[in-house]
Amino acid sequence: MLGLPFLACLMMGGMLGYCGIHVLKREVIFIDVALAQIAAVGSLIAHFAFEAEESTPLAYAFSLGCVLLIAAFYALVRRRVFQISIEAVIGISYAIAAAGALFLIGLAPGHAHVEELLAGSLLWIFWPDVIVMLVVFTGVAVCFYIFRRPLRSVSESYEQAVACGAKVVWWDFLFYALVGVVITITVRIAGVVVVFAFLIIPATISALFSARWAARMLIAWAAAVTASVAGLLFALKLDFSVGPPIALFLGCLLTLAAVFSKLCRVRATEAKSEGGL
Repeated sequence: MLGLPFLACLMMGGMLGYCGIHVLKREVIFIDVALAQIAAVGSLIAHFAFEAEESTPLAYAFSLGCVLLIAAFYALVRRRVFQISIEAVIGISYAIAAAGALFLIGLAPGHAHVEELLAGSLLWIFWPDVIVMLVVFTGVAVCFYIFRRPLRSVSESYEQAVACGAKVVWWDFLFYALVGVVITITVRIAGVVVVFAFLIIPATISALFSARWAARMLIAWAAAVTASVAGLLFALKLDFSVGPPIALFLGCLLTLAAVFSKLCRVRATEAKSEGGL
């Protein structure tokens, strides 16, 4: 019963953990919910205009089309507009997309996308969903590996990348597009809450202990796996929804990691002071 959900969590923990490290460095924390909401608008347009049901190729195509358009918009705005931050632009676009989604839901009543967007259907995942996720994640991972140097350069320091002559608009577009593809797939399975937790919390935990990409990836993935096991067992034991316990345990891990990191810094400071004496 929990085998496929756990397998999905393993894949999401790895992929979203890596994306989350980029997201934290770029300081675009709410890119997840914004892209998810924009993908939802694309799905609603497909449903309203062509009566396309959830998880059909047409619904995915419209969702992906909207994500690619907003990815190009974010990339251009960050390079051309200096009066407001990219995070503010992301927040504004989320608000507009949410309003548009509510409007379309009013035109097409009975659409269950809002509930699925928040809660997902992780417990009821099937092999075709896992295979699609694996194929998509493999393609995205290959792109991240091939273009890892310019993407990391822009994430580490946007201004320095511009000064070095990097094509930051192109690399920003590629990054937002890849993240958008991942979120379009994962939100339909796990919901916004779980996806946002997988994207941000493991990456934040890793930032407390290391600045190296490889170490941060391992820490983030380990945190995601630990919370997934605990959340799935909790849901099985208490007959509870899967998503909220996973997000809750990720939050508990972040709290414990923050306390442990603080204690380590205090002890290191005390040891340094004693050594100086």
